[in-house]
Amino acid sequence: MYINIIESYRRVVAICDSEILGKKFEEGKKQLDVKESFYKGETGKKVEEQELLELIGKNKLEDATFNIVGEKSIQACIKIGLIGQESVAKISEIPYSLVLI
Repeated sequence: MYINIIESYRRVVAICDSEILGKKFEEGKKQLDVKESFYKGETGKKVEEQELLELIGKNKLEDATFNIVGEKSIQACIKIGLIGQESVAKISEIPYSLVLI
């Protein structure tokens, strides 16, 4: 999985599964573009689940926005309690969720 923490007026935490990085999914008029420039960027990194959970735990205490895409990433965020299954949507069977803390 990839995580990219973008410092802005509000911290943006972009998380995605590594196998969908750089891909675009469409369903009718909806589109999900997993851009490498956003989810990996210059400061992002590939991490295993344990490190991802630690980084999520640190950032969910901050004034942050989370953008999560992919089955593994979604399940990790559910596991740590950042999101619930009810906040997950899908485009072309790819789950995603947006969280504003």
